[in-house]
Amino acid sequence: MAYDAVAIAISYFFGLWLRFDFHFTSIQTEFLDAYKTFIPFYIIVSILFFWFTRMYRGIWRFAGFNELLRYALSSIIASVVHTVAITLVCGRMPFSYYIVGAVMQLILVVGIRFSYRFYIQVIVGKDHTAEETPGRKVMIIGAGAAGRTVVRELQQSDKTNMVPCCFIDDNPNKWNRFVEGIPVVGSREDIPRFVEKFGVSEIYYCIPTASAEEKKDVLNICKETGCKLMSLPGIYQLANEEVSVSKLKTVAVEDLLGREPIKVDMQEIFQYIKGKTILVTGGGGSIGSELCRQIAAHEPERLIIFDIYENTTYTVELELREKYPNLNLNVLIGSVRDSRRINQVFDLYHPDIVFHAAAHKHVPLMEYSPNEAIKNNVIGTYKTAYAALTHGTQRFVLISTDKAVNPTNIMGGL
Repeated sequence: MAYDAVAIAISYFFGLWLRFDFHFTSIQTEFLDAYKTFIPFYIIVSILFFWFTRMYRGIWRFAGFNELLRYALSSIIASVVHTVAITLVCGRMPFSYYIVGAVMQLILVVGIRFSYRFYIQVIVGKDHTAEETPGRKVMIIGAGAAGRTVVRELQQSDKTNMVPCCFIDDNPNKWNRFVEGIPVVGSREDIPRFVEKFGVSEIYYCIPTASAEEKKDVLNICKETGCKLMSLPGIYQLANEEVSVSKLKTVAVEDLLGREPIKVDMQEIFQYIKGKTILVTGGGGSIGSELCRQIAAHEPERLIIFDIYENTTYTVELELREKYPNLNLNVLIGSVRDSRRINQVFDLYHPDIVFHAAAHKHVPLMEYSPNEAIKNNVIGTYKTAYAALTHGTQRFVLISTDKAVNPTNIMGGL
């Protein structure tokens, strides 16, 4: 406030002084008296006006375009009020007094509020380049609005040792240019080269508008660098102005799918199994036992657990009987490779739905016993599916075992 008071007084005196060629003794008495009489009231009114427009509540280090616009409008409006009021109260002043005074006030009042940010970003920034600044180097994928926001936050934060060193963007018009003082060095093909050049330890993917296929292609390149990968979840953050470093998340498997993850309506599925007789083969295993827990919680008519290994199967049985005492539960031991046994189960219970989870799933182990994998995963599946077909089962759900391995592997081939 003290600075603004001095700046306003100096601005309009300078306008008057300039009009008379910088000769104080040449200033006409009527103009000087009018200035002396009116300026104290104008200073008070201006400071009150600046207070109500929140000019004294900003943080200079984070001053941006919105603050610039608000400060400039406040100063211009105050100058217009000054021009009208002093003319009505004290009479007409020299034209240069109005114009030079208003411009000087705008420069001094607004300029001081951006001086600190200018010092931090321009003066200090030149003394500490990305190559010289200590800290972990960050590569930003995407020199758009989201990437710019993330870089600005990293530059202004005192609580992180992350230093943005370069942008990657596929738009050639942005190459060899600077965004927030950070160079745009090239396209996705250049990622490995600049990771090595700058000593990058983390890569931030900041293109929330990209398709899943585009995101997968870029992240697969990034994955080869060995850097930690972080990304913004989606475009909704741009719309809600929620882009920030805190919104970045570690890249997950679904980010590399090249498609949107499939969302399943679990309530519809649970409603479907209600009141049905359900058979879960391999119900004592890791996948099968979890299926049994989910099914038991949603009121099936009967749940049949079928497995060849009694230890884990018995454990699951005890758990379900304790948690769901009213559950109609049958636990049977047998192999899906045994046609007589599997048909006996279907003849006795006539299941409406079959979840076939019985399979060898330990990939490295089955590489040494491929014949057993074929017997269980192929022949066992065929016999169970055939029994379901001949006994009028409504749904047969195969829990696939090949999603985590290459087709060239014995498990993938199955």
